[in-house]
Amino acid sequence: MAVTALHAAATGMKAQDTKLDVLANNLANVNTAGFKRSRVNFEDLLYQVRREPGIPNAQDEPVPHGIQVGLGVNVAGTQQSFTPGSVDRTEQPLDLRIDGEGFFQVQTIQDGATITAYTRNGNFTRNSLGNIVLANSEGALLEPAITIPADTIDIAIGNNGEISVRQQGSPTLAVQGTIQLARFVNPEGLEQIGQNLFAETEASGSPVLGDAQTDGFGAIQQGQLEMSNVDPVRELVQLILTQRAFELNSQTIQSADEALQVVANLRRF
Repeated sequence: MAVTALHAAATGMKAQDTKLDVLANNLANVNTAGFKRSRVNFEDLLYQVRREPGIPNAQDEPVPHGIQVGLGVNVAGTQQSFTPGSVDRTEQPLDLRIDGEGFFQVQTIQDGATITAYTRNGNFTRNSLGNIVLANSEGALLEPAITIPADTIDIAIGNNGEISVRQQGSPTLAVQGTIQLARFVNPEGLEQIGQNLFAETEASGSPVLGDAQTDGFGAIQQGQLEMSNVDPVRELVQLILTQRAFELNSQTIQSADEALQVVANLRRF
């Protein structure tokens, strides 16, 4: 019936509108350090079974197929891609990139409570107290905290995350601490909370903590940033496909409406 077509097409337009929102966010963050692109997964809705497949026909033999009419589409979820982004060599001493698995840990505020959040964005700096913080709008503190002395003239960070500094008047480097990384069984289950940060959820599982270059964790590269893994060409192609799919569903609604008008006119006679 045309009513079923109207409903199915309406769900299609709604689903494509959600995909458009996700694509727009991906493209908006094409230059955001540590950003991970998302994609939309779809699933079909329930079916109207007008004839069961396999029921006996006139010769008492099972028919090879039935009559099943779908009721449209639904957004099953958005899935993040944690493939590595491109490398930006900045030569800044507190710009860090994880070459392999792992997330940096920072302290942030969510719903009025301090929580540990996770990020692939290694754009760090120092605050007024000398603590290493994320260079975002909040200045999230690196966890565990590491302080750089005020008279530091050189900062060296090894691939294992060990931070050493050379202070004025000293010819040698002194170790200030080691950056600890975290990883998850299912990183796609992390919650995106903005500011390049992710939060732990039941879907992600609890974090596994460790040092860089140990137990499967990646190496830390100083003077580099991991940029967004968004491919603008791919996103633009998907944008065009989404627009065409939206238009097709719109045309389906128009055709169903015309069919309903014909039926309505027939009932007058």
